[in-house]
Amino acid sequence: MFGRMFGAMIGRIIGSTNNLSGQVDQLRPDLSRESLGVGPDFPGIAPNPLMSSEARKRNAELRSGALALGVLVDWREVNSNPRVVLMFDVETADGISFRGVADEGLTITELTRLAPGQTLPVRYRPAVMDHYVALARDVDPARVRQLADEIARRKRT
Repeated sequence: MFGRMFGAMIGRIIGSTNNLSGQVDQLRPDLSRESLGVGPDFPGIAPNPLMSSEARKRNAELRSGALALGVLVDWREVNSNPRVVLMFDVETADGISFRGVADEGLTITELTRLAPGQTLPVRYRPAVMDHYVALARDVDPARVRQLADEIARRKRT
């Protein structure tokens, strides 16, 4: 009997909010699709990416994703780790531009160095194009300069 009551209660809670993304939008409107500047195809920010198998898979894919340049637009601190959601205007070598969202754990030093307008290397998944990006911390600075030159050359022509 207790199991049925508990199951019914959980069903009402889950049914009333439709999905986890809807719950996050209600709890943190600053992390909503509209606030982040992305469209309805954006899957949303996981409350705890370490607990989400989908988020762990996405992060693994992003580590080997295609390189692009992102201009930092804004960021939101998610918790005190500090975990932040970074918003970028992303340019790819192929000429694609989109709003990218990175869910990153930063050190306090890295957090204090963030400034809107910074250009940072990011990785994205061209086959998915779901607005998720990740900071490309492992990339060679010479490769970043080469990518920046490719993008600048494409814009001139």
